[in-house]
Amino acid sequence: MSSLPVPYTVPVSFSIGSCVIIRGKPNLSFVYAPQLEVNFYTEMDEDSDIAFQFRVHFGYRAVINSREFGIWMCEEKCYNVPFEDGKSFELRIYVRRNKYKIKVNGQCIYNFVHRLPLKSVKMVQVWRNVSLTRVLVSNGWR
Repeated sequence: MSSLPVPYTVPVSFSIGSCVIIRGKPNLSFVYAPQLEVNFYTEMDEDSDIAFQFRVHFGYRAVINSREFGIWMCEEKCYNVPFEDGKSFELRIYVRRNKYKIKVNGQCIYNFVHRLPLKSVKMVQVWRNVSLTRVLVSNGWR
């Protein structure tokens, strides 16, 4: 399967029930501290606010946050990150009424309460030290 460009960006219009599915593999061994970052921007511009940021420090933790009016809010940390060194992963981010539900390889790892209106999200960006094989945005229940 061919790789997608990194960073990968896609315009979106979320509704309750939407799901972002990301399949890929870390480019580096966990020894080198690779990362994966997923951002939900409020405009088609990287300088816009970020309604949701999921940043994985492979082999260690994930940090979840938002940026409002250019200011980072209080970050939340998750140490249950079931990514495996050298192995492919599937990350799913479900859009629920009050939260984003995050699953890795079928395992629910975190729920992040919406801080910015769901309708404000205009772009998804996936990047850092990963090879991507699929990024899909679904607008129905899965």
